[in-house]
Amino acid sequence: MASIDFLGAAKPRLVLYLPHRPNQLAELVGAPTSRELIDANSNHWRKIVTLLAKVASPTADEWRRFRDEQLLRQTALCFEPRLIDSDCWHWIGGKDNLQRFGSMRHSAQPLADCSCVSIDPQRRLLLTPYPDYRQLNNTVVSHIRRALEDCGFYPP
Repeated sequence: MASIDFLGAAKPRLVLYLPHRPNQLAELVGAPTSRELIDANSNHWRKIVTLLAKVASPTADEWRRFRDEQLLRQTALCFEPRLIDSDCWHWIGGKDNLQRFGSMRHSAQPLADCSCVSIDPQRRLLLTPYPDYRQLNNTVVSHIRRALEDCGFYPP
């Protein structure tokens, strides 16, 4: 699935959809690592990659190792406003970004303990604010992880 609209695992567990592409995407598509992505881009992309790792890491306190060794082998970034056809979780970051998906049907409901995050377990859809530390601080990430754990996202 190597294209300019997709970066990461061919069969990801989680895809993060974003409205803009990183620098040097064409060079990264073949076999990207999070380090190469971060090095080729700004601090903004380091934050995005780190938040993706904090959410996707099978073990919450091992997110740094996961980011550096496994992130783009198990997850992906997609820059098109349509969900890829895959049996994975789909994370759309940001209200403006969600609007790019047009009339996409979903039944996402806000989390009881964190109303800025919504989940539709049947569609495997996660809707959050844009992945930035101000909006997705560690408390919000903990709520997301708890909700995903309740949906069976993390391996036992």
